[in-house]
Amino acid sequence: MEKFKRNDGMILTKTGLKNAILYGLLSGLVLATFLKGVELITHLTVYTLLLNVDYIPYINTFAFPELIEVGFHLLVSIALAICLYLLFVHLKISSRKQIIVTATTVCLIIGIALFPTTTFSDKTPDFRSFPSFSYWMAGHIIYGYILGYLLAKSKDN
Repeated sequence: MEKFKRNDGMILTKTGLKNAILYGLLSGLVLATFLKGVELITHLTVYTLLLNVDYIPYINTFAFPELIEVGFHLLVSIALAICLYLLFVHLKISSRKQIIVTATTVCLIIGIALFPTTTFSDKTPDFRSFPSFSYWMAGHIIYGYILGYLLAKSKDN
């Protein structure tokens, strides 16, 4: 009798969670590197916005070194990757395309939602800066696509 592999979507496993952590770290590093490069080349403070915590009460009273701020960003990225993984498991999503599109869409929405936080700081881009918004959104689309691609790839393993 031939064995058939069921394709009921992602299955919750320790390996899946470990992969989600790794993929959150990798895609978060890509986003940070992309926005850092944009800021270095264009002088638009989109990387500064990524690391900005001026809108978070209590935390905004401290001046953190860049490495710690990047660490905060990566923790959020890892948490998002785990949440997306758990969402895909819960919804039994099996389509690679659906995983990638969903992850990219979620990250696009997060990018849109976070850009207005630029109004809480003098160090970040002007809220009306279309070039800053465009780079910010491009970074989040790239981030979401990479995260979705990696999560979809791990589904097959």
